[in-house]
Amino acid sequence: MRARIAAAVAAIRDRGCTPGLATVLVGEDAASRVYIRNKIRACREVGIRSVANDLPAETGTRDLLDRIESLNRDPEIDGILVQLPLPATVSAEPVLAAVDPDKDVDGFHPMNAGRLASGRESLVPCTPQGCMSLLRSVRPDLEGLDALVIGRSNIVGKPIAQLLLRANCTVTLAHSRTRDLPGKCRAADIVIAAAGRPRMVEGGWIKPGAVVIDVGINRVPDADGKSRLIGDVDFEAALGVAGAVTPVPGGVGPMTIACLLRNTTIAACRRRGLGTPEI
Repeated sequence: MRARIAAAVAAIRDRGCTPGLATVLVGEDAASRVYIRNKIRACREVGIRSVANDLPAETGTRDLLDRIESLNRDPEIDGILVQLPLPATVSAEPVLAAVDPDKDVDGFHPMNAGRLASGRESLVPCTPQGCMSLLRSVRPDLEGLDALVIGRSNIVGKPIAQLLLRANCTVTLAHSRTRDLPGKCRAADIVIAAAGRPRMVEGGWIKPGAVVIDVGINRVPDADGKSRLIGDVDFEAALGVAGAVTPVPGGVGPMTIACLLRNTTIAACRRRGLGTPEI
């Protein structure tokens, strides 16, 4: 995907334009800084221009909204990414809603959510988009498969359910009050685990041959007193049952960044009247 994005960006630059992504980071959260640094490096590798907007932790909602409005008006900026979580002093909902929907490369704006739900052209959230690419890498035809999505967040659970429906899967959206979750897992051809609970999906829950996408990122203490990242799926147990399963880290995460680059490239083409590139 990154190779295809680089080729599309090169074609745009040959026409005198360079796609631009603005990142917005408020505060000093260490994990957020790592994420932003990785995204900026990925932009550089495919030829996208990145513009970092690093704001102090004491930045208020009004000042942040003013910065976003400035980026909305900037003709050189094609995509705007507001790194979450925001400090407790800032209200995330109006901030995300303030981003121009045509520059909303995270796909979080209510208008893009509505477009996705109604089957219209939209900028699709990066993690669900990456999950679909991973699924199709092992099951190109998803039509008629039974899919279980564990987690109903606006960022992952709901949009991935919409994408699976669009692919003609039969979708169950599970959550904290779902009855007999193990039974529903055992009946699913596809399991998307996005609940944020470490190793909640056991190997015995998985239907033999099922495709399992683990979106969970949970930091847990290690035996040596340090910490490590694990997913929502018991990976080692799942390996012996699933037809395919993604690891954590190294599975969905790299795809999310690749899809951010893809969305930025698509936004740049659409804003310049160049159509939607095949990426």
